[in-house]
Amino acid sequence: MRALILLLAALPLLAEPQRIVSTAPSITEMLFALGLGNRVVGVTFFCHYPAEARQIPKIGSYLRPNIEKIASLRPDLVVLLKSPSRAAEQLRAMKLNLLELEHDTIDGIYSSIAQLGAATGRKDRAAALTSEIRRELQRIQERTAKFPKRRMMFIVGRNPGTLAGLVAVGKASYLNEVIAIAGGENVFRDSFAPYPKVSLEEVLARAPEVIVDMGDMAQTEGVTEEHKKSVIALWNRYSRIPAAEKKNVFAVASDIFVVPGPRVVEAARAFARMLHPEAGI
Repeated sequence: MRALILLLAALPLLAEPQRIVSTAPSITEMLFALGLGNRVVGVTFFCHYPAEARQIPKIGSYLRPNIEKIASLRPDLVVLLKSPSRAAEQLRAMKLNLLELEHDTIDGIYSSIAQLGAATGRKDRAAALTSEIRRELQRIQERTAKFPKRRMMFIVGRNPGTLAGLVAVGKASYLNEVIAIAGGENVFRDSFAPYPKVSLEEVLARAPEVIVDMGDMAQTEGVTEEHKKSVIALWNRYSRIPAAEKKNVFAVASDIFVVPGPRVVEAARAFARMLHPEAGI
């Protein structure tokens, strides 16, 4: 009987996945934050953080995962984002164990961390991580709440070298929440699309007081300071925009602004410093 009890007690540990494939940078960051980096056997080409992720075999991209490569890694858990693509269907057809996540809101980030923790035997670690993120975001919000909200625009897409083809952050993006926490008011918060296409004329009409532009720097690695200065110069031609007039245009190239995971706190801090340098965050 004692041997049976010991065997049953060991079963949950044996059931924990030991070979995990991540199909998105946000998932990779969550797995490492939960202390599971040594179990990750496959990541995407765009998984840059932490540094250890660069050395892990690549399985393609979020939009185009290589199903055969994933299968060849013999994973006992594949974690992917819910999407209309056929990736989940194809992986299920191969009898692979899947966990589908959705974190396009801050609550979604908390939920995904909890689901990952439950699926990997890291429930306590997941609870501690979400508590820490909540606590830090609350601190930032409390610090910035003392100041009037400033109108902000975050550009996540743009034709290189021009102010055409602009794509901004809208209401349905988690970044809209991050902007509010940081003491800002998203000038495109009335757009229900996560990332609406906007015109320069609309930007002029909405008169943002702070502009953060990541437009043609989605490939965040290797972006030079000269490139960033050229982006700022594009906006500074339009002194009618309060952000340009007050020299409050910021060019950024970092995954913290576009990867909805544990580093959302870093994004909120960065936005708060741009919006309210007087807060001393």
